[in-house]
Amino acid sequence: MPRLQRMSTHTDTLSLNVLPGAEATGPRLHGDLAIWVFIMAELLAFGVFFAAYAFARANNIELFAAEQAALDQDAGAINTVLLLTSSFFVVRAVQSAEARRGRIASHWLAGAMLCGAGFVVVKIGEYAAAFGEGISLSSSTFHMFYLSLTFFHFMHVLLGMVILGALWLNARRNRYGPGDMNGIESGAAYWHMVDLVWLILFPLVYVMR
Repeated sequence: MPRLQRMSTHTDTLSLNVLPGAEATGPRLHGDLAIWVFIMAELLAFGVFFAAYAFARANNIELFAAEQAALDQDAGAINTVLLLTSSFFVVRAVQSAEARRGRIASHWLAGAMLCGAGFVVVKIGEYAAAFGEGISLSSSTFHMFYLSLTFFHFMHVLLGMVILGALWLNARRNRYGPGDMNGIESGAAYWHMVDLVWLILFPLVYVMR
């Protein structure tokens, strides 16, 4: 019995020594599980939208190619640069927050919001020009997809800017740091999703012939 007790005590000591280290080095989900479920659902919705667009285009290639050529590719390219830049700023904001540099993180987030605002301005200009030419959802199959897809994404950009604004406010108050990164990582994951969708949408709708 004494020998068994010593073995049990030794095993408990090993458990206490190993488990904390195992937890520290184990994988960690960056951001809240709920935001990842939401992101997966949104990507699925966009995926269905993109598949429907590809199917419609395959059945009317000439019409789609002709009306694609009339789109402002420069505006689309500018918006691509703006979103890529904003995503870089968000990455730097997360890094700064993890280093407990809340003020610097808030500056990076402010830059990301400015890029998002630039995207919104350029996109509104595109819509104004399109509506001025009489383009609407009922103009053609291509215009239906173009307006629907880009507006659906546009609404996600607006929601993302609201989220970035909340992150900016919290970063200024130094609410993020090691062990308390869930909020900013969740917001960053959503913004990167918005960027990723545009990187598919832009070549699919504006560029590919």
